[in-house]
Amino acid sequence: MNDLGPSAGPCVRNRREVLITKELLGTIVSHYAQNENGRHGIVHWARVLENGRRLCSINGARRQVVELFAVFHDSGRVTEKRDPGHGQRGADFALALRGKAFDLDDEDFKLLYDACVRHTDGETMADLTVQTCWDSDRLDLGRVNITPDPAMLCTEAAKEKSMIEWAEARSRENHVPTLIRDEWGIVIP
Repeated sequence: MNDLGPSAGPCVRNRREVLITKELLGTIVSHYAQNENGRHGIVHWARVLENGRRLCSINGARRQVVELFAVFHDSGRVTEKRDPGHGQRGADFALALRGKAFDLDDEDFKLLYDACVRHTDGETMADLTVQTCWDSDRLDLGRVNITPDPAMLCTEAAKEKSMIEWAEARSRENHVPTLIRDEWGIVIP
């Protein structure tokens, strides 16, 4: 079994194309007002990224958007508890870094921005890529002892019992994805 689970299919990421660079991640972490090892920090971002990669390999959502969503959606948090506006702050931070720390065309950036802004609104209707972003995050609710509700998931791939069970088990166990070390160069104690 690889980090993406037993049925994730072939490698869903071109290893030569590094979207989330160590520099980009370092900038996000240095900006992050919370404990980077907290409930909404690096390990959560990495599991959201892996959830998103797995969903993209199934539903064809725009991988670059989903990957950037993973690291920006909670980057504007100022508290671990209820934090209205953190999605907007994360989207605005992505806007500030666009063209400097990463590149994304206008259409894809609009999707990223929208996904970040609305990710906590409980919506399920949107572009497939935005839905995939939201599902990637919602599948990691086990970290706060919430089983993802299929009615609150957007895509058929995310609603699959095997997908929910796989993601929830990793979340509840506080699984630390190897991509944190292998791709981001970060060692989690």
